[in-house]
Amino acid sequence: MTPFMIAVQDLVEGGDHTEPATASSHERRLAEATDEQMMIRSLAEQLVSEANAILREHGPVVDLTDECGPGALAFTLSYCDRSARLQTSMSGRSAIARLTTSADRDTDPRTLAGEDELQAVVLSLIAPRP
Repeated sequence: MTPFMIAVQDLVEGGDHTEPATASSHERRLAEATDEQMMIRSLAEQLVSEANAILREHGPVVDLTDECGPGALAFTLSYCDRSARLQTSMSGRSAIARLTTSADRDTDPRTLAGEDELQAVVLSLIAPRP
């Protein structure tokens, strides 16, 4: 089992998790922003596969849905009634990334503080609610 699979197993058995760290969204060069979106999307697929290998034994699994439309690349991770959407919106030669969760109350655009925070996103989706 991978370290992430162990973290999922611990969470399913009642363990703790940390919320993902975020940062303010800001415009970046188009190439840089789309490259990061694609790297994070690839990582999401790996993490969903690992999480679902554990979750299948316990019930619902994490879904990964891609979106591609005019001027945007996005994907949504969902688990039961919770979701997290990572979108990169493009305009001219710049782009801005934004993370939106079903629990968002913040109106300021936020994004992941780093690629490693995607693990925390997945864990926060599957964490039991009090």
